[in-house]
Amino acid sequence: MKYLGLLVIWAFSINIHAAEKEIESLYRSNNINGSILIESADGKIKFQYNVDDEESFVPASTFKIPNTLIILEEGLIKDSSEVIAWDGVEREYAPWNKDQTLKTAFQYSCVWCYQRYAKKVGNIKYQEYLRDFNYGNQLTGSEITRFWLDGDLRVSVKDQISFLRKLYVESLPIEKQHIKTLKSIMLSESNSQIKVWSKTGWSGKDGWYVGYLVVNEQTWFFANHIEINQSSDLVLRKKLTMDTFKVLKIVQQ
Repeated sequence: MKYLGLLVIWAFSINIHAAEKEIESLYRSNNINGSILIESADGKIKFQYNVDDEESFVPASTFKIPNTLIILEEGLIKDSSEVIAWDGVEREYAPWNKDQTLKTAFQYSCVWCYQRYAKKVGNIKYQEYLRDFNYGNQLTGSEITRFWLDGDLRVSVKDQISFLRKLYVESLPIEKQHIKTLKSIMLSESNSQIKVWSKTGWSGKDGWYVGYLVVNEQTWFFANHIEINQSSDLVLRKKLTMDTFKVLKIVQQ
């Protein structure tokens, strides 16, 4: 029985290695430099490509996940439908040029919306939350409205999944109702086969797609970081993630 157990472990490790080689081919065929980490809910199964424990990046709009919780917990907005009045400033991205709600601000990655609330939260509070969340390197910087875009805050793919796990089980030091509100606006796909809670991010060369999905009653966490060299690369944040799930046969082709 001992040898049978070792044989099963060996075969499983071979399968993981083969799958990770296929993932590598996905990134190479798309001329993308990036890294991805996928973990089962129980943490027993992990798939990764090009993950460097020492490498971290600005979280960009993926910071809207913890930032939404902070804004709600601070009582700066009461729920996902409260109106955030447009300031009348025309911006390049048309969906931002109108009133928003927390739900649309999250889904459209409305930078000005979150910057408005960042000024109200302030640096001291942000540092407390980052420490309580154990989020990334827990640094902000000199500009409170941009620290997640081009300031000092850095996260790794492992940091992203670590935070998502705490969000999923609702173990963060945040009122449960606020966590449920965030989850409701994070739900990006839902049908009879799959449900996905996710957020994209982009700042400079840093592109992200992070979240978790449920398929066949199994939950999987994911964090994909890619280097953005041209605007056409942006679609690959999500596409490479979902193609990886298909390679792993977690999601159907």
